[in-house]
Amino acid sequence: MSTGFDEFVVTRGHALLRFAHVLCGDLHLGEDLVQEVLARTHRQWVRIEQMQAPEAYLRKAIVREYLSWRRRLSSTETPVPTMPEGVTGEAGDPAHRLAARDEMWTFLAGLPRAQRAVMVLRYYADMTDDEIAATLDCGASTVRAHAARALSRLRTVVPRQRDPRRGTPAPGTTEVSVERA
Repeated sequence: MSTGFDEFVVTRGHALLRFAHVLCGDLHLGEDLVQEVLARTHRQWVRIEQMQAPEAYLRKAIVREYLSWRRRLSSTETPVPTMPEGVTGEAGDPAHRLAARDEMWTFLAGLPRAQRAVMVLRYYADMTDDEIAATLDCGASTVRAHAARALSRLRTVVPRQRDPRRGTPAPGTTEVSVERA
């Protein structure tokens, strides 16, 4: 039993850590999530290993664990007094890309957990609405509602990027376009 589990953790553990990190926005919390899920699933690994997609099962368990930590983490969250200003710089500049990624982490951290889970599953894990619904045990319409609310909220806080082909955005305009890969 332990050999199959150990092999799985060695080969796919890093992917699970990356997924959990993107899901919760905190490397250490992501490590805690994966550790908790792996500790719970170790006892049942013989059954899980026989499944058609054990990694999908573990991802679902990570999402559920993340969503269940709501009460435990709500007392430790620290509100940010102001949103960071828009990032300036050249689009090809690595420092600009890093700053833009960090800014997106901040925006995603401001979303409610269910909306954030939907966004991560949709854009990071590249799941369809039906797959997300199965992972979160809800309807596809609920997934679409969470995604719409999350995108609407992100559109209000993410400054619109300047595009020379379309001109400078109007003053006070905040709009973002998120495309699916």
